[in-house]
Amino acid sequence: MRAWTSPDVPDLDDLGVAPTVRVHDSSRGGLVDSVPAGPDGAARLYVCGITPYDATHMGHAATFVGFDLLNRAWRDAGHAVRYVQNVTDVDDPLLERATATGADWRELAERETELFREDMSALRVLSPDAYVGAVESIPLIVDMVRRLKDNGTAYDVDGDLYFSVHADPRFGEVSRWTEEQMLAVYADRGGDPDRAGKKHPLDCLLWQAERPGEPAWDTSLGRGRPGWHVECSAIALHHLDGTVDVQGGGSDLVFPHHEMSAAEAHAAVEGQEFAHAYVHAGMVGYEGEKMSKSKGNLVLVSRLREAGVDPMVIRLALLRHHYRSDWEWTDEDLREAAAAVEQLRGAVALPSGAPSAPLVAAVRAALAEDLDAPTAVDAVRGWARETLTAGGGSETGAGDVVRRLLDARLGLLL
Repeated sequence: MRAWTSPDVPDLDDLGVAPTVRVHDSSRGGLVDSVPAGPDGAARLYVCGITPYDATHMGHAATFVGFDLLNRAWRDAGHAVRYVQNVTDVDDPLLERATATGADWRELAERETELFREDMSALRVLSPDAYVGAVESIPLIVDMVRRLKDNGTAYDVDGDLYFSVHADPRFGEVSRWTEEQMLAVYADRGGDPDRAGKKHPLDCLLWQAERPGEPAWDTSLGRGRPGWHVECSAIALHHLDGTVDVQGGGSDLVFPHHEMSAAEAHAAVEGQEFAHAYVHAGMVGYEGEKMSKSKGNLVLVSRLREAGVDPMVIRLALLRHHYRSDWEWTDEDLREAAAAVEQLRGAVALPSGAPSAPLVAAVRAALAEDLDAPTAVDAVRGWARETLTAGGGSETGAGDVVRRLLDARLGLLL
């Protein structure tokens, strides 16, 4: 599947060495060093992508901008990065939306995926090296399900194949949830705990046999389509050569998606550690509830762009909130971000400014501490205020340095 075109990232080597970022690992409950552990020294990032049945809302945008900060931090610290993102281009929500609107599910998926590409390009999110759809990955998924079936961790329920989650002795370590907590939300998050014939209520679907009127593919598992969690397990293991430094996504994916994906990978490959760290972005609310397609309370990136809002204003509005925080979008976010962008553009345009070296150090230090973009933005605005108040400053060309810094580390093109 085609990704979007990645923006160029300025080289900051002349500004000294950047520290490697520490991130909050959900499975450990605290900050960990995100030093790449791959055999070639490259950092490997897997971020769960969209199910393309509607346009990109602020919750999506906040997640992908958040992990874009990690990508940029690794690069500034001198690491090569291998970034993979999936697209769940066949799944129940997509099929349900297609049926409800009378659209062809393939056309709906491609239309919304293309809109997502446009939104990510406008927000200057670095594109993945591999942007991979579930449909194109069915051979990979089938191979993985066969491995699970052959080693006895998958079983049949009326023609569908399920994974025995307790086949992985580490099940539960990603979310650190009790089974009582898991069962309380499993049905609402795509699970089927009450299905007759399952060995355990938490066991998850690997392969669904063909249903009337639904898409299906002829495979060695029979005619059908993949379950959700195994999609990411198979794609990540294949495209990242079995090594994931950071598995990322929204906090609503901690359970069941990331818990199940990890368990399937552990069971499929003996000795496998699916990810060294599980990093999760917070939820963005609107009008008192979590922003979601199912609730319909969406603020869409594409509609803001169509209304003439500068994408850098949208991006800065997102950066003013820590990637792990839960927060609520308001019109004030845009107004404050627009004022900040205007201020920053005015400051970097001056022929001289306040000294840039302390700002470079402050921005890098803030982003190294769990991608603290709000603190980095505050530091930049402080530099801008000082520069504008003085009508310039002691360092000729400081604005050019700051412009490069903001472009490379915060993804802001001024």
